[in-house]
Amino acid sequence: MALSRTMTSRERCQAVIRHQIPDRVPVDLHNFLATVHYAGLPMARALQDGELLAEAQLRFWKDFGHDMLMVENGVVAEAQACGCGVEYFDDGPPRVAQHILAEGLDRIDQLEVPDPFTTPPMSEVLKAVRILVRELGDRVFIVGRADQGPGALALALRGYERFVLDLALFEQPELIHKVLDFCVRVQTRYALALREAGAHGTATGGLGVSLLSPELYRSVEQPYERRFIQAVNQPDFPAALHICGDATPILAEMVATGAPILELDYKTDLRRAKEVLRGKATLLGPVNPELLWRATNPGEVEDAAREALELLAPGGEFILGPGCALGYDTPPDNIHTLIETTCKYGIYTQNGHLSHLV
Repeated sequence: MALSRTMTSRERCQAVIRHQIPDRVPVDLHNFLATVHYAGLPMARALQDGELLAEAQLRFWKDFGHDMLMVENGVVAEAQACGCGVEYFDDGPPRVAQHILAEGLDRIDQLEVPDPFTTPPMSEVLKAVRILVRELGDRVFIVGRADQGPGALALALRGYERFVLDLALFEQPELIHKVLDFCVRVQTRYALALREAGAHGTATGGLGVSLLSPELYRSVEQPYERRFIQAVNQPDFPAALHICGDATPILAEMVATGAPILELDYKTDLRRAKEVLRGKATLLGPVNPELLWRATNPGEVEDAAREALELLAPGGEFILGPGCALGYDTPPDNIHTLIETTCKYGIYTQNGHLSHLV
């Protein structure tokens, strides 16, 4: 028997995160670039303007009706606020172009944790969250992403190749940990500011085994992720942990951070993930964003969504969405298909089965 009451999007997401069975599987869209492109706004400008960020998110939500909004400006807000130079583009995500610790890890002593309320672009993302909360209230679950995670922000501050080499050689362990400590403090302050602005949850992007060995992840990255999660996660403000690539070797360590939501992509062993996360965390993902971008036949998207639903939805603890950020020009028809498939095949019975499989 299907559940009798239709939930709001926020109720649906909250039920899943709290290990309850909702009326249907919620849908997330990791779509900060796609929203701006879809709204026809100049991307380089919009990603630095809170009013335009909110306008783009609202337009997308009104047309697509997804349950969870992911609000960010593209994993550069913290780095830019800390003093890194950032380049913005109209046809893709921004990137950190000038690394403030490029001359040495010892320069960390010269940095101060920025005030998110007064330092752009953090302050602009906060503005976007406030507008979305004002316009949407409790109808949708709004995630203010406190990206980047500790290791990812350290990469941006130091320079990607330099910090990976720092970790591999590990010749300056005290300075490495000092940098990571600073990054956690930046991220924690930002996440708490997002909560104050009205966000219903937050998220962090960690470094996975595509960049670090499992041993380095366990010894260097994961303890700082855990510290961040413990500092900001609350029952009414859940914190998600996102790691790209194949997270299979570190699933247990990701769960051990205490994050109630793990954002995983299609490269992970999803059967194993369902086992490891059961009763401990909700899985968000894992549809391949490249498939959503390149599929010319909506049937491909429907097949991918149905496969994910039938594998991961039984018993709850699942939010369907792309495993990573959508490309800015992802075809709208493919996004509609993803959501429509979930609304059709993601309906729950009271005991947690999918109704179309009963």
